[in-house]
Amino acid sequence: MGGPSPALRNALAVTPEYDLVNSHLSALLLSSPPSFIFVHDPENVRLTASVIRANLETLASQNDSPVDLLHAHLNGVACFSPRILFDTALNAFARWTPDWENGALNWSAQADGGRYNENVDAFVHGIQAIYAHREAASSEVNRTGKGKEKASSSPQRIPRMVLVIERAERLKDNLPDLVVLLTRLTELAQVDITTIFVSENQWQDIRPSLRASPEPYYIDVPFLSKPAILDALASAFPEPPSANAIASNADLDVYSPVLKPLYAHFLATLYSICAPFTHDPAELAYIAAARWPGFVQPVLDAHRGRMHRSHPDADDPMNDMAEEAEEDDSHELSPPSEDVRLRLTRLFTPSLTAALESLYPRLTHAALWARTHAPPPDLLAVSPANAGQALYAHTANAQRGTSAGLEALPRMAKFVLVAAFLASTNPARSDLRMFGRGPDERTRRRRRKVATPRKPKPGTTGTAVKIPQRLLGPTTFPLDRLIAILGVLLEENDAETRPVAPQYSLPGEYTEMEISRVAIYAQVMELTSMRLLVRTSPPDRLDGPPTFKCGIGYELAGKLARDLGIMLNDLMYEPL
Repeated sequence: MGGPSPALRNALAVTPEYDLVNSHLSALLLSSPPSFIFVHDPENVRLTASVIRANLETLASQNDSPVDLLHAHLNGVACFSPRILFDTALNAFARWTPDWENGALNWSAQADGGRYNENVDAFVHGIQAIYAHREAASSEVNRTGKGKEKASSSPQRIPRMVLVIERAERLKDNLPDLVVLLTRLTELAQVDITTIFVSENQWQDIRPSLRASPEPYYIDVPFLSKPAILDALASAFPEPPSANAIASNADLDVYSPVLKPLYAHFLATLYSICAPFTHDPAELAYIAAARWPGFVQPVLDAHRGRMHRSHPDADDPMNDMAEEAEEDDSHELSPPSEDVRLRLTRLFTPSLTAALESLYPRLTHAALWARTHAPPPDLLAVSPANAGQALYAHTANAQRGTSAGLEALPRMAKFVLVAAFLASTNPARSDLRMFGRGPDERTRRRRRKVATPRKPKPGTTGTAVKIPQRLLGPTTFPLDRLIAILGVLLEENDAETRPVAPQYSLPGEYTEMEISRVAIYAQVMELTSMRLLVRTSPPDRLDGPPTFKCGIGYELAGKLARDLGIMLNDLMYEPL
């Protein structure tokens, strides 16, 4: 559950929206904070939690503050058991880091007086112990001041504890019994502690029944405006390592300061495409990091070409022409012209949509996507009429090269994946129609007739349009259904390639033996570990067969089917 980068977080912390939240929260924590604060952000909850954490770290580092702040930051997704939540909170409050050399023990195991992670009562006593130790340390510092006048003039710092829980809505599902405890820590522990819930859901969706939790102090995070997001993303543009960066490479860096105006235009185009789907600056920065190197590569290639034409021997270490080129301002990297900027925007705008579709749901990672979608060299040297086709052809070749992993799968694994795709796409009620065969009709295909929808009568409303299942996503299927479909595929498409086995004389007997082998079930488990199949049933469930989902799409399934000689569209309930 990674958060935004420090540069992006710092840039967004000074925006008017988050500056208001930080000032409001700081004023509460430094004066008389309520025992329970609920921060609601329906759009960028990760970013809000990261900004709050940075604000608490700043308040805790202020030595001249009247409050000695101790804070712990928890994630409701990671803390899925009471003991993990107790240990994480106590370690953060005590500033204890488990060390492998000492057995990776938690603070509760090292504390005097017993363990503090066994139950709720022990956790409350652990908080009291940490608070008493901190209070005693503050009093000792105040008594050991240099001179009586300094000791009397410096006020004693008040210890205050803050527990922040990100994604608090997950507590209702994982730890519902602890919600009341966490919201009433001040009453139970009788110490100065404040609990902050950060969630994308409203408190009405998390609140326990019977009003067992107190009413929180609400803080609603305003929506980030488009100028604020673009300014923050532009501010996160990496700075050069030093004022005198390596001259031989700085001019050709994709994050050269000269390219900042082009980066601002690139961000505006990226936001216009991604804004209908997400406003999260961290997601936009992730997509920008994947597409920006390819977007600016034609500009850098053109600059390298100019440098090479002016100084063909600049790479020779035996002469000093490279140093003269660095000192010559006419050969420095310059921002592209408006015509070049518009041309790059037209070429790469379709790839921004592809980047959003692949990177936002994390179907792949940014480095691999940028590598497979890199433009060809010297793209600006290609005529504008053929540049788009050249970019598409180069990307298609790179993507074909990355699909070698599926091509290297065993033949039986390919059959299993095609069967899984059909099981996830076709409804279960259609199996007999699509795969049922008589003894003498092994090659017969039965396809469902797609009826033409009737026009509604005047004055009546038509029925809703049914969306094909392949567009809705894969559905779950049991293992026995997968094995049955696999048997039909093997009987119809693999019988001719099998070795001769005269011991199997009955029709379909060879296939029955094949699908009952342990190797088939091992292949299913292997594909599940590769995430090509997704298991949806718990591993420890004994009643009924395990259920799965197909992890590949129509394009990959069609490619595997063509390699195996399977007519995939003839076996789909709703063919293309």
